[in-house]
Amino acid sequence: MPGARNPRVYVVSDSAGETGESVVRAAATQFHPLQVEILRVPFVQDQRAVDKVIQAAKANGGTITFTLVVPDLRDYLVWQAQEHNVPYVDLLGPVLGSLERSFGMEARHQPGMIHSLDENYFKKVEAVEFAVKYDDGRDFSGVPKADIVLIGVSRTSKTPLSMYLAHKKYKVANVPLVPELQPPPSLFSVAPHKVIGLRIDPAKLNRIRELRLATLGLASDANYANVERIRKELEFADQIMKRIGCVVIDVTDRAVEETASLIMDHIETKTGVVT
Repeated sequence: MPGARNPRVYVVSDSAGETGESVVRAAATQFHPLQVEILRVPFVQDQRAVDKVIQAAKANGGTITFTLVVPDLRDYLVWQAQEHNVPYVDLLGPVLGSLERSFGMEARHQPGMIHSLDENYFKKVEAVEFAVKYDDGRDFSGVPKADIVLIGVSRTSKTPLSMYLAHKKYKVANVPLVPELQPPPSLFSVAPHKVIGLRIDPAKLNRIRELRLATLGLASDANYANVERIRKELEFADQIMKRIGCVVIDVTDRAVEETASLIMDHIETKTGVVT
């Protein structure tokens, strides 16, 4: 419907809420081109916090999804959602219940256990810090040290992919390809299987860049979104990718999660290492 508000989903958690958000984002991709607004509500510890999100969802016509592991809090949210006619989905409760019956024991119902301070947690933190430091050609010294090097023209999802892969414990550097700038020499000495080229349809990239310019309050006819300029950039990027001999992935109609999955499958196949 013209002018209709985008559907809104609240992801409620008594921990960070990353698990619930990942599930909802994965499900939301199935409703493309609908733009689903996902709002994470983390560290919900009491009934007052539940009341606030219930009222927000009711006022905005939203749906509540939740990964609450404390039974009393979970039951309270369900009760209040039913009282106020707010749609809700329990993402974790049915799984916990089924596993309790299967294992013959009760779950611990302790929030935040997936983020315990173990070796994997610190690897993830290290990878995220690496991705931030070596993002978008800020510092090319990270290229030889990276597990994965992403290359492509501007607006091919290099940064979102870097952060997504970092949360999977991969150290990722990304290098923007611009005709006026030669890539760092280290890019050509890295093992080709570690380099991932990102390709995109010119018309799609033109639309993305025009939207970006509009967001910044700039004219849509700027050189950044010029079709001929875009073609020139993509031709330059193709030349670099062929020179390296790296795998190339078309990101035109792919979600970040899907592209990341292809990258991880490629890396694991080539190295035999699963993070």
